[in-house]
Amino acid sequence: MRYFFIAAIALLIVSTPVPAQVGTGYDTSLPIEITADSLEVQQDANIAIFRGTVDAVQGELNLRADQLTVHYKANTEGQNAIRLIEAVGDVFLSSPEEMAQGEKGVYNVEGDTVELFGSVVLTRGNNVIRGDHLVMNLTTGESRMLGGVKGTTGADGSKTETGDDGRVKALFVPSNDNSE
Repeated sequence: MRYFFIAAIALLIVSTPVPAQVGTGYDTSLPIEITADSLEVQQDANIAIFRGTVDAVQGELNLRADQLTVHYKANTEGQNAIRLIEAVGDVFLSSPEEMAQGEKGVYNVEGDTVELFGSVVLTRGNNVIRGDHLVMNLTTGESRMLGGVKGTTGADGSKTETGDDGRVKALFVPSNDNSE
């Protein structure tokens, strides 16, 4: 237990980025089931837009948002395959071990990564990490939380407003289990 506490303190001393951890070994080849209040398909652009309390489930991963834009392409069998999912509005990602939320999200299905942007909160048990940009690799389990500089313009042209000094903040709650 002491080693975990020392490691947690070391993480707090290091400036951004602060590593986070997600579960490993997610099967990102599983089907993705999406439910929503409405669906608009733009065949020429190869996108499908789901609106209204949208839920996407892939195995143990759940993605919820106000709107999902699914980018697809024809695969080798001539069927449509999802390559990218953009989530907007109250984005919430959960697995059995943790939860993350933000303002926007991108699930790169081909790259097995999920990114959340804007006032991101990652929770695992009682431990909480806050920042502006979370990048999670679903295959390796590696994650990185980045802070934002207050008042700067992001790569997509949006204004980054963290409401504080723009640094990553982490709260690690020690376990009462002294067996380690």
